[in-house]
Amino acid sequence: MEAYCVKCKAKKEMANPTAITMKNGKPATTGTCVTCGTKMFKIGK
Repeated sequence: MEAYCVKCKAKKEMANPTAITMKNGKPATTGTCVTCGTKMFKIGK
């Protein structure tokens, strides 16, 4: 899955994507950047 990395300032592949549910009940995905290891977050399935 691809998400925007704020440290690399580009769309990168997400390592270890994990589906979560936000406080408002909407789905999201969290993981880490394969290049720099920064946490990534993407709203939606």
